[in-house]
Amino acid sequence: MPSGKRDRKPKASNFILQGGILAVAGIVTRIIGLFYRVPVTNIIGDEGNGYYAAAYQIYNIMLLISSYSLPLAISKIVSARYSKQQYTNSARVFHGGLIFACFSGGLVGSLIFFFPDFFAGTLMSEPMSAIALRVFAPTLLIVAVMGVVRGYFQGMGTMIPTAISQIIEQIVNAVVSILAARFLYGYGKKVAALLQSEHYASAYGAAGSTLGTSVGALAGLLFLLLVLLFVSASLRRARRNEEIHRKEGMFYILRLILLTAVPVILSTAIYNVSDVLDNGIFNKIMTLQGQGVEKTVIWGVYSGKYKLLMNIPIALSNAMCASTVPALAAAIAADNKREAARKVSAAMRFTMLIAFPCCVGLGVLAKPVLSMLFNGEIDLAAALVRAGCISIIFFSMSTLSNGVLQGINHINLPVRNAIISLILHLGALYVMLAKLHWGIYAVLIANILFAFFMCVLNQWSIKRHLNYRQEMVRTFFVPALSSLLMGAVVFGVNKLFALFLPAVAATLSAIALGGVIYFICILKLRGIRAEELYEVPFGKTLAGIAERLHLL
Repeated sequence: MPSGKRDRKPKASNFILQGGILAVAGIVTRIIGLFYRVPVTNIIGDEGNGYYAAAYQIYNIMLLISSYSLPLAISKIVSARYSKQQYTNSARVFHGGLIFACFSGGLVGSLIFFFPDFFAGTLMSEPMSAIALRVFAPTLLIVAVMGVVRGYFQGMGTMIPTAISQIIEQIVNAVVSILAARFLYGYGKKVAALLQSEHYASAYGAAGSTLGTSVGALAGLLFLLLVLLFVSASLRRARRNEEIHRKEGMFYILRLILLTAVPVILSTAIYNVSDVLDNGIFNKIMTLQGQGVEKTVIWGVYSGKYKLLMNIPIALSNAMCASTVPALAAAIAADNKREAARKVSAAMRFTMLIAFPCCVGLGVLAKPVLSMLFNGEIDLAAALVRAGCISIIFFSMSTLSNGVLQGINHINLPVRNAIISLILHLGALYVMLAKLHWGIYAVLIANILFAFFMCVLNQWSIKRHLNYRQEMVRTFFVPALSSLLMGAVVFGVNKLFALFLPAVAATLSAIALGGVIYFICILKLRGIRAEELYEVPFGKTLAGIAERLHLL
């Protein structure tokens, strides 16, 4: 936070550390999400998960259109001003963001509240999802406002309020989702008996799960507003003591937010709209091929088990993206492309250090991990994880490279690259679904192709505009080799321990040992140096352990 003294510049935050803090929070929230989705899935079943997935896809695309990228856009604009000690203009960007959020969040929230049947039934071919979709409506306004507050803090160089609010949001979400899903599932059984349709129990159970999202978001927003209240006095002092700068008008700020946010929102929306299109296309083609509720169950396995598991490690790239964008914006504002290139290289290397072991670990332990977490259909989910774990690497790279292009002021390039990737993705999906009849595997493969195309196009764009070349050995080769060595050990240990330990204990022991093996390999192969280790969360502790074991 600013000190308010004129001669003191804001301290430059370590963006890797800040990104690491946000990454830890992101992974913690994904783990909480994974564990609360387990009892929710067991309560509402794969059919209920299918209804929830369809509603969530619509909610997600509305969130993308209205406000999903507001934290990124606001942080980018605020960071450019905050680095020049323009505290008043930073505050005006915050106020303009709130106006933008209330308008966009309120508009899309009203649309899905008043027209849920159109979105769920006509667009997604899942009319029973309308019940859950309507519950999502107020969340869109809450999340939009929360995104602006998070972006304001991130633009000032601190990710801690965002990180803590994410954890609070997810804890409240977990508790409310489980309780509401159980209560409304029971209520839905009564409705099902009255209307003589067994599907109402699962539909109301899915609606209960969505209620947790709304209440959790409200809890996260209240925490952020409380933090903002505590630091407001310091921010006011900084504005009073700053040097005289041209005060930016609100119309100019709103126009700037619009010009910055719309390309970011578009690229993120196109980047994620593939899930919505996949769901709708899959449902329609499977219906034409004679499938009924079984298609909903299959999609419930895909979204509620496979995608849920895959999204945990991808949370890291989202966190690195959130911390990299304001850091790059500050470097570009100072006309320091060399520093920007250094930050890109460090962010990519840190991201790959996590993505590779997650890919190999989940591929090797797919069935044991899923069996430990879920009831119901496991074989299909395990096959999907084994086939699709490579997507962790591609989605991590493409998400981070999206943020890089936005941070260096080429915000239209991710939109173009996403459109090209989406067209290729949809073409491949149609052929594999309608002509080759590959079912849910067609969706999985098409998503891997989408992420791969985005990686190639984004990396080419970054190289062209930043004159940047990623170091290959420490970024890709060392994490890949270390992960393969780890995977071989984990596979053997899990098989061995399963002979005399319960399945859960064998799996957890193999995961713990795998983490140790990977850490040793990365240090011995010089994938990460001692000074770099200090830049990550808990790095001092890790470095101390490594030095005592003579690994550094």
